[in-house]
Amino acid sequence: MIKKTYLEKQGVCVVTFTAQFEKAKQVQLVGEWNGWTPEMMKRKKDGSFWIVKRLKKGREYRFKYLIDGSLWENDPNADDYVPNPYGSTDSVVKC
Repeated sequence: MIKKTYLEKQGVCVVTFTAQFEKAKQVQLVGEWNGWTPEMMKRKKDGSFWIVKRLKKGREYRFKYLIDGSLWENDPNADDYVPNPYGSTDSVVKC
């Protein structure tokens, strides 16, 4: 799930990424906003993972989830999907 809140005066989109991957021990969010550097997501009691990012409003950002350090997954609720140079697709969030 992707939840967006806009801070108009700051030109910022606050995005909460929430992902559910059964059997995952850890999930990292990886995106182009920080050069594709993995960021650890926090685990909720229900087993889902979440992280909040402040992104510049009016842009689109590619991202993926990295599960247990080896499995790449898209967000099923992404705003769009675009091909990447590795023969698969990336999720897109539109701010």
